[in-house]
Amino acid sequence: MSKDKTKDSFLKGALILGIAGVAVKIIGAFFRIPLGNMIGSTGMGYYQSAYPVYTLFLTLATAGFPTAVAKLVSEKLAIGDERGANKVFKVSSKVLFITGIISFCIFFFGAEWIVTNFIKNPDALNSMRAIAPALIIVPLMSAYRGYFQGQKDMTKIAISQIVEQIFRVVLGLGLAYMLMKSSGPTMGAAGAISGAAIGALASIIYLLAAFARGSKERKERLRKSKKFEEESFGRIFKNLLAVAIPITIGASVMPLVNMVDNGIVIRRLIAAGYSLKEANSMFGQLTGMAMSIINLPAVITTAMSMSLVPSISQAYALGNKEKARKDTLSAVKVTLIIVLPCAFGMASLAGPIMKLLFPAEPSTVGTILFTLTPCVIFLGLIQTLTGILQGMGKAIVPVIALIVGMTFKITISYTLTAIPSINVLGSAMGTVTAYTVAAIINIAFVKKAMGVKFSKREFIIKPLITVISMFAAVKLAYFVTSPMLGNTIATLLSIIVGAVVYVVVLLGIGAITVEEIKTMPKGDKIYKVLKKVRLVK
Repeated sequence: MSKDKTKDSFLKGALILGIAGVAVKIIGAFFRIPLGNMIGSTGMGYYQSAYPVYTLFLTLATAGFPTAVAKLVSEKLAIGDERGANKVFKVSSKVLFITGIISFCIFFFGAEWIVTNFIKNPDALNSMRAIAPALIIVPLMSAYRGYFQGQKDMTKIAISQIVEQIFRVVLGLGLAYMLMKSSGPTMGAAGAISGAAIGALASIIYLLAAFARGSKERKERLRKSKKFEEESFGRIFKNLLAVAIPITIGASVMPLVNMVDNGIVIRRLIAAGYSLKEANSMFGQLTGMAMSIINLPAVITTAMSMSLVPSISQAYALGNKEKARKDTLSAVKVTLIIVLPCAFGMASLAGPIMKLLFPAEPSTVGTILFTLTPCVIFLGLIQTLTGILQGMGKAIVPVIALIVGMTFKITISYTLTAIPSINVLGSAMGTVTAYTVAAIINIAFVKKAMGVKFSKREFIIKPLITVISMFAAVKLAYFVTSPMLGNTIATLLSIIVGAVVYVVVLLGIGAITVEEIKTMPKGDKIYKVLKKVRLVK
């Protein structure tokens, strides 16, 4: 692959978004971890009761549109229709602004009914209303992000994400601290969750400024655009819906199931003999603490998915299926290289990690994290494969896969959570099963539709040898160092040992080749560093 092609590859976009995503997650860690200690598992229970409902409303108002905008814009640009790409953005921004206002009104004024009759957690009302204004801002923000994604301008998206998170964390924690002190966990949770609306406002201001700064260059591109028949508002809206509706349905599945899970978990825990307060606290440990750790690696695979959509859409628009196949194989391999060590690393240090991050919580939170660790692998694969399928125009496939998977989750959660000896782990087991089933369905379809073959040696055997070696090294390192150095230092040291062992074994058994390293963003520089320390020839 030439240097120019490398720079234009989906991996470059994934790297930019991935770096931003890591930064966002690091900043977010300064939100979730101190927040959990600040408002406790009771406050986190209120926070987590409101947040999935907000996510569902946001998904219904927004979810499919950023990807639909990116797909249509990238297809227009592939054939030189700059005017068409610009009109796609204009139509989508108007539509999303209207849907945002409608969603806000339903959410805000219906909040009391939702928390009283559905969630059965009335003290979450303040949190519901505090986050409602975000529903006006985020849909419009997503139109701008979709436009920049279609242009493969991932830098502006990355900056907007960082801006959003900084404002969300700083002001959310500040409000949580003040309100927790004055009014207790119900208002503390409301103060924390209101940071989402404040962060969204900061992000849209940045995106509007970035869009305005590029107006001169954009006008010049429009002037030079190839002449195509101008599409009507109705036709563009119809094309957007054709892409957005399946994606929105698919994206709604998880928030909807999480919303249902809110009711199932708490009710079934009460059926198992726990009080409402105990059930709410356990639910906070599962969703607000353990799942927040599980979702950390997903930042890279989400970036991969976002970068894949315009890349594969353009490849299909130009009839270049060979490039689409190469991008698919690269994306899946890079995904495994990222998610496998994260999953095995978390499994090896589940208890110590949770003790380090949430020292006030009981040791059972470590068991919850351990149970959830397979989700890291399958969620990562789902996100990458979803990006591939959306780029292919097969957005309905991930929808079906998720619906099937989430049916398993609801059944397992309902059945197992009411067993006192299993309790909240029943919901965790349901989540693992759901992601596993959905990932298998997606992989099977991509293999058949695109005609790609995943070598067992390259995609299963070598990666497993690498992570099993790392797992053993981490376990040994913690066992030896924890009695002398204590949990915090021993955990951090074991993570470093694991990272070093992983890289050495990964390169030593040829799980990633020199050619693959060089095709990665900054691959030449990475190769030179590895060669200097004699990890590659």
